[in-house]
Amino acid sequence: MVDITFKKTRKSFEIMDAASRTTVKASSLRWQILRQALLRHPPPLITEKEEEEDRSETHIKRISRKASPGFNLIPHHVVEEDYDGASASGSLKSSGHAREARVCYTLPVDGAPRLFLTQRVDEYADLSDFEICNKYNVDNTGLVCHWPSEDILAYFCLSHADMFSYKRVIELGSGYGLAGLVIAAISEASEVVITDGNPQVVDYIQRNIDANSGAFGATRTNSMTLHWDQEEISDISNAFDVIIASDCTFFKEFHNGLARIIKLLLKKAGASEALFFSPKRGNSLEKFLETIKQNGLCFSVTEIYDTQIWERHQAFMEGKDSWPSYEKDHCYPLMVRITI
Repeated sequence: MVDITFKKTRKSFEIMDAASRTTVKASSLRWQILRQALLRHPPPLITEKEEEEDRSETHIKRISRKASPGFNLIPHHVVEEDYDGASASGSLKSSGHAREARVCYTLPVDGAPRLFLTQRVDEYADLSDFEICNKYNVDNTGLVCHWPSEDILAYFCLSHADMFSYKRVIELGSGYGLAGLVIAAISEASEVVITDGNPQVVDYIQRNIDANSGAFGATRTNSMTLHWDQEEISDISNAFDVIIASDCTFFKEFHNGLARIIKLLLKKAGASEALFFSPKRGNSLEKFLETIKQNGLCFSVTEIYDTQIWERHQAFMEGKDSWPSYEKDHCYPLMVRITI
């Protein structure tokens, strides 16, 4: 077994492999993760380098915090994959690359409908994705995978469906839109608008709305491209009772725009609020809350907001459940309630 130890330096974590006596910086490993995502068909391994590649894979798994199962509070499984354009319902290409997957989410509530979401396969990216990010000044995280904080948000909304009854709800930075779709399917919300600033992501959201439209009953459900720095939103200004979002506070350059859009979207009258689920991620959440205060908004932060979620978190912390590199400040989302 390879003995891995961590040595903290001023700028990075150096991973020391006792077997090879090599030092690999975290920044180098993250570039390897990006390289793997961009290469559809990695070149064959050279025999002499197989051992070195294996060690590199071990290091990458330790430096990456993305979890495959996440908190796994809403059971889900892949029902179909698209291999370079070939549908899994027919004859699959044995050597193709799975670009998309259709995932079935079984909501753990009696009588709740199943939801079907089309999403990118994890660890897949195109260079064109980054071109679009630069063009629209957005990030690419909504396409990368289904993030654990979205799982938490969706589960919380599922468990507190009554808070959305007869209300207009909007989700910000929603990725594939699971939380918004859950609200539309299980609550009596009057309207749910699921948004993202990345037009590619919004295309996925609309596809997922169309695929599940029969589950929404009388709840109007729509997608929308919404950039947090967008100047003109008069048609939806002060229109929403509830804003929801997950893991949207990491990029500090978007904090001002995010605080501004919250203030513009929330109704001025009544008990309107924004409900955010975000890990601390260093000081990023703290800086966001400072920005919220500077914009004249009020907030409260809750650490233990659901018994089952907290127990799952403790199991990861104690190593009872498997989540490589699980760390509270980076993985466990706090609940932030924001009001005018």
